[in-house]
Amino acid sequence: MKYRIIEGSEKMNIDEVVRLLRMTYWADKRSAAQIMKSMSNSSCYGVRLDDEDKLVGFARVISDYATTYYLCDVIIDTEYQHMGLGTALVSHIESRPEYAGLRGILVTRDAHDLYRRFGYEVLDGRVMVKSLNC
Repeated sequence: MKYRIIEGSEKMNIDEVVRLLRMTYWADKRSAAQIMKSMSNSSCYGVRLDDEDKLVGFARVISDYATTYYLCDVIIDTEYQHMGLGTALVSHIESRPEYAGLRGILVTRDAHDLYRRFGYEVLDGRVMVKSLNC
C-alpha cells in the first residue's frame, strides 16, 4: 500500500475530511461548516493512498508555536486501521520542527498506547500531555 502524508487544508477535499470525522465519537456531529472553519484555523495533515487517490487519515494541530500545541482530530479510516498509518501520521507531525520543544496536549479515551510511543503521558484518564520543554 503506497501512501503519502500531505500537509495543508488546501490539499484536502472537505467531503473526504467530513467522511473521516463522521467515523469518530468526538466529531461525528460537527457540521461541514464547523469542520471547514476548524481546518482553516489549524495546521492540517492527512494520509492519502496513492493507488486509490483517497484520503484515509486526518489530523489537526492548534499551536501558539512558542509553548504549546494541541493535537486533535486524529483519525484513520476504519477500513485502514491497524496498518501503521496512524503511527506514520503522528510520527510525521511529531517530527515537524515547529513543534520541537513545545508541550504537546491531546485528549483520547482509547489510543493511549499509540501516543505513549511519542512521549505522551496520561493525566486523569483521557488527557495526555507530552513533557514540558518550554
